[in-house]
Amino acid sequence: MPAYDLARRKPGNRGETQRLQNLIRAVTFAAVCGVCTAAFAASPPYAPSPVVTSVNWDFSSLRSAAPGSDLWPVTWADDGNLYTSWGDGGGFGGTNSLGRVSIGFARITGTPSSLSATNVFGGVSALTSATFVGKAGGMLSVNGVLYMTLELQDQWLKLKLARSTDHGQTWQFNSLTSWDFDEPDGAFSDMSFLNFGKDYQGARDSYVYAYSQDKRATHDNVWRTNTIAMARVPKDQVMNRSAYEYFAGLDASGNPIWTTAINARKPVFSDPNGVGWAVRVDYDPGIKRYLLTTWHSWDGSWGIFDAPEPWGPWTTVAYYAQWIDNQPKFGFSFPQKWLSPDGRSFVMVFSGTGPYDGWNTVSGTFVVSAVPAASAPPIPTDVRLTTSP
Repeated sequence: MPAYDLARRKPGNRGETQRLQNLIRAVTFAAVCGVCTAAFAASPPYAPSPVVTSVNWDFSSLRSAAPGSDLWPVTWADDGNLYTSWGDGGGFGGTNSLGRVSIGFARITGTPSSLSATNVFGGVSALTSATFVGKAGGMLSVNGVLYMTLELQDQWLKLKLARSTDHGQTWQFNSLTSWDFDEPDGAFSDMSFLNFGKDYQGARDSYVYAYSQDKRATHDNVWRTNTIAMARVPKDQVMNRSAYEYFAGLDASGNPIWTTAINARKPVFSDPNGVGWAVRVDYDPGIKRYLLTTWHSWDGSWGIFDAPEPWGPWTTVAYYAQWIDNQPKFGFSFPQKWLSPDGRSFVMVFSGTGPYDGWNTVSGTFVVSAVPAASAPPIPTDVRLTTSP
């Protein structure tokens, strides 16, 4: 099956050529107008980061592929490759119409300067044809198994858990007819996973952590809320809905409280300016910080936040009113495979609308004031709130 070169990609049709021209114009504008790309938006929800003081972007490194395919949650698997998922397009080598599927999965090999991609499920020249519809909220590799969260197509308020033991070529669900998360307020219907290193190496503990826009059904626009909810589950029980516990705030000592009662949960993150779908959280071991990203509105605004623990306390790394331009962008992730050993240099994956409706990568560096000292033993994570579901 063909692998598509992402480092030296050339447009294959007129529509793709126009899309690239639009992207080049946007990036050229960004390079000239530095204030437009680096200015903080008004009133970030959290104080500035004590560790990361700013972000420098190398917009000359911006690369784009898979036009018409968006979302792209990413995880680093046991075979050393990255695996990712797209929605509504043909994946790598495809377009918005050529090879179009509701959901597809791809394997990314190589280094940031020399990448290639293979569609493993759905899309153009895929190893396996697509067999279901929906959108992937998150992906994670643990002990050689890929996990994925599948959102209900077109309604978006229900979610299924899925697993693959063949690196995304086939997927297993708990049920073909029912949903694992089907809450009246849409809780955890946009679930993504906290990613650590290769196949979950370097994880904080034996749990998998998950995040989602909260209470999506109670907002006029399902794509934008104001809070993020958090859950955890033992890493060997990701498919077991009854094993999930939900963040319910902090105790007097600052330890997280966990509850099995989903209605007793409390926000782990809030932003009155908005929280968009496709929340991403990655751990950067070089600077010992958890990085959370979310967009705010349909105007190119988004933020990077960091914390010493998966539940915070959050601080602001960057808060953009318009990043590059006013086109909406989302799904910003920092794959640990592409972080430098000191955690300062990165390659970020993102998607969006218009010229950014595809797989996009851009390089940058975190300007770091001081890296925290070696971590003490993890604080207790077994504080539980006793409530009835």
